[in-house]
Parts: sequence; C-alpha cells; structure tokens
Amino acid sequence: GYLMGGADIIPGVSGGTMALILGVYERLVTAISRFDRKFISLLGSGQWRLAAEHVDLRFLASLAAGILCGVISLASLMHFLLEHHRSLTLAAFFGLIVGSSVLVARMIKPPTEQQRWYCIILSALGAGIAWWIVSQQTVSGSDGVGYVFFCGAIAICAMILPGISGAYILLLLGKYSEITGIIKQLPRLEVSLNEVWTLSVFALGCATGLLCFSKVLRWLLEHWHAATLSVLCGFMVGSLYRIWPFQTDTTPDVTELKHKIFEPYMPETLSTHVVACAVIAFVAMVSVLALNRVASALSAADFTHAAGNTDV
Repeated sequence: GYLMGGADIIPGVSGGTMALILGVYERLVTAISRFDRKFISLLGSGQWRLAAEHVDLRFLASLAAGILCGVISLASLMHFLLEHHRSLTLAAFFGLIVGSSVLVARMIKPPTEQQRWYCIILSALGAGIAWWIVSQQTVSGSDGVGYVFFCGAIAICAMILPGISGAYILLLLGKYSEITGIIKQLPRLEVSLNEVWTLSVFALGCATGLLCFSKVLRWLLEHWHAATLSVLCGFMVGSLYRIWPFQTDTTPDVTELKHKIFEPYMPETLSTHVVACAVIAFVAMVSVLALNRVASALSAADFTHAAGNTDV
C-alpha cells in the first residue's frame, strides 16, 4: 500500500502496477468486488465479523493505511525528485515497469498455440490503447455535476489498472487541479459548500466506478485469465511512453510542475547523463526480477513447511 501510494502521486505511474508487481493485485480486485448484496445482508443481520471476512477487510484496511501513508510521506519527496532529477526518477520507474511487464508476461500461460497468438494480439491492442491514452493532450473540463461524477468513475477505474494512472486520466479530463486543490484545502477547512458538494460527487463517482469495474475485472480474471493478463501487460508496455526518461519541457513559462507539458525525445549522444539513466533503469528492472525470485522461493519454502506439518 505504501508503494502504491507513492506511485499514485506521479501522473503517469499507476498504483495498480505496484500491486501487480508485489503480487496482491488479484486479491485486491476480489476484495473490492465483494462489497455486494451478501456484504450488506451480513451487515444488516449484525454479522459484522463475517462481513469483514467476506470483503477481506484486514487486507483492505492495511492496504488503505499504507496508501495514505505513502501519499502523505512521499508527496514532497516525489515532487522534489521530479522537479530537480526528473530523468533519473523516471528512469527508475521505467525500469520497474519493464521488469514487471516481464513478470506479467511470464504469468500468461495460454493452453493452446491458437490462444497464444490471441494473447499476443490482445497485448499489442492493450499497448496501443495505453499509448494513445498517455499521448493525449489535456482537454477543457465541464463544470457540470454529471461530468465530475464521470471523472471520478473513470479515474478510479484507471487507478486500479496496471500501466494507466488515475491521476493522469484526471489531468487529461481537466479536473486534476480542481480536485487536488479542494483536497489540499479540506484539512484547513478553507472550502465552500459548493466545493464540498463537488468533492462529494467526485467521491461518489469513484465509489461507483470502483465497485462496478472491480466486479467486471474479477469476472475477467476468473474466466479469461490469460487474455486479461495479456491486455494488462499491454497497458503496462504502452504506458512506458509517458515515463520515458528523456523529456523536454514544452511549457517553460509554467511554474507549477503539475501543469507542465513534457514531450519525449531520443538522445542524440551517449552522455554521462544518458548512461546514468540507463544504469538506473537496468538496476530497477533487475531488482524487480530479483525480488520476484526471492518471493517465489519464500512462498515455495512456506508451502513445503506447511506440507511437512500436515504430514506429521
């Protein structure tokens, strides 16, 4: 959760990617999708413990606490790194996503050769969609309540998709500054009733989008696991365009980082800076692969230990 919160701060990096890297993605989607009629029924009958177990509440609460701590504690650091060491910071995330894309690709195990080609096509399609999304320019948003609700629903759906940043979608829809501005003023109680209403509608949109989309995503993972992972892997690969380490600032007159527009470019010379970015990206990629290997070894050891205890 802490790492997801840190990732969600950066428009262009998805908290869903971190969840996928760390192996909690499917559990997260399943837990969110279980806020259903059964959950309401258990609450209504006073069976709170069963209701909490039904939605995996301990897991969600731990994750939510981690996300909150990550957002609060890493916001200033991430802002500093992106403002003063943008290329090196993006290089680290670039390597992380490349490494995690390799891990997700390994998880795709179609049973037949024909389905293997289907998965390749779906991955390419997912990459194309993600690339198209992250290469779009910001649109001017509407002030209507319906549009605010729509922005909340779409942004939260993007947030749980690996490779697509909810913050960046909100930026594209023209509501990033307005929503984050209200949230920053909220602890100081410097908000009007109209702003509270706007934030409430946005939160309702987030809740609606999250509950509905998580159910769809859970169904897809249960019935079309390989195909769904193929699309998710494509999303991650396509999003690499947004966090390409070498970017030029096309809005030098804009002071606030969140309002700046950067365009990727290909370095023409092999400078020390380029080498440093390449090394950081490579180390980040190898770190993801190494951590996954360690985690797999620990899981196998736990399984062997548990099996041995059962035999006894």
